[in-house]
Amino acid sequence: MLKAGIVGLPNVGKSTLFNALVANAKAQAANFPFCTIEPNVGSVSVPDERLAQLAELSNSKEIIPTRMEFVDIAGLVKGASEGEGLGNKFLANIREVDAIVHVVRCFEDDDIIHVSGSVDPSRDVEVINLELGLADLSQIEKRRERLKKQVRSNKEAQIEDSALEKVGLVIEKGGCARNVKLNEEERKLLKPLGLLTSKPIIYATNLSEGDIATGNLYSKEIQQLAKSEGAESIRISAQVEAELIELSPKDQNEYLQGLGVKEGGLQSLIKATYRLLGLQTYFTTGEKETKAWTIKAGMTAPQAAGVIHTDFQRGFIRAQTIGYKKLLQAGSLVEARNKGWLRSEGKEYIVEEGDVMEFLFNV
Repeated sequence: MLKAGIVGLPNVGKSTLFNALVANAKAQAANFPFCTIEPNVGSVSVPDERLAQLAELSNSKEIIPTRMEFVDIAGLVKGASEGEGLGNKFLANIREVDAIVHVVRCFEDDDIIHVSGSVDPSRDVEVINLELGLADLSQIEKRRERLKKQVRSNKEAQIEDSALEKVGLVIEKGGCARNVKLNEEERKLLKPLGLLTSKPIIYATNLSEGDIATGNLYSKEIQQLAKSEGAESIRISAQVEAELIELSPKDQNEYLQGLGVKEGGLQSLIKATYRLLGLQTYFTTGEKETKAWTIKAGMTAPQAAGVIHTDFQRGFIRAQTIGYKKLLQAGSLVEARNKGWLRSEGKEYIVEEGDVMEFLFNV
């Protein structure tokens, strides 16, 4: 399951956002630092209107969306890399996620304390990125120390040490591990370290209700920053999200339209995460169930089959394939086959977004 860690300084709206995204979550949202002591974890269904359309076409008994896990991690403060606040615990939890959702406060409110005394999104981002970088440098230093003896005679250790040095120099200059050009072998050797600055990042600018549609000077500042880093940024309002969970789907749509936005924060966040991680969706459908599957873009048909079960990949013969729009147009798989729209794809086929697939394989 895809896992994203929600991080940020204390009191930027992380737990409010987490509670809203995972409606049944029990994270405490309180107006004081460190109200999140242990990471709260909750999974959500990834919204996808195509599932219902395919299920209706196949008369499926069950709809199974793909799921995404959110982890609400305790607020970080300056000095976390040296153990300040809940630093060590915070940093350890980030190592386990696929992507970081960095919530940045972009609203003024005298009733909500800011840990630094004022609202300054760029400064807040810098504080967290600095702490992540310092933690990585510390880890790189320790790892290189352990490699010292091996480097003399072990080629793999030499490659890892060289890669660590390369990454360390970039981080020392204020850069991130994710922006360092490494070859496949170097990436493989460094992966077990779980370097924090290697994690893909989405900046979630937390805005007031009135600014959610167009943003404000604060959010535009962060949007430019994200662009310069090759990161994603989205506009979100934790307060709006908290209100949405109290409404029916129809009222939710009306409320969002009234604010001038097309979709809620959950959809925006999931789309941004998929873009950032290079993910896409394919479907299987039949009378028993219609199900969504998440894969890496560029996967071949056998690799996509392996997401269902490794036996499917090992014994792959071919995949009966059709785009979901084409299938809806046909009205049924039988009719799609009669029209010659159902394709038989082999081992070299690269799966496309929205493909509906049935795999034939040897056990």
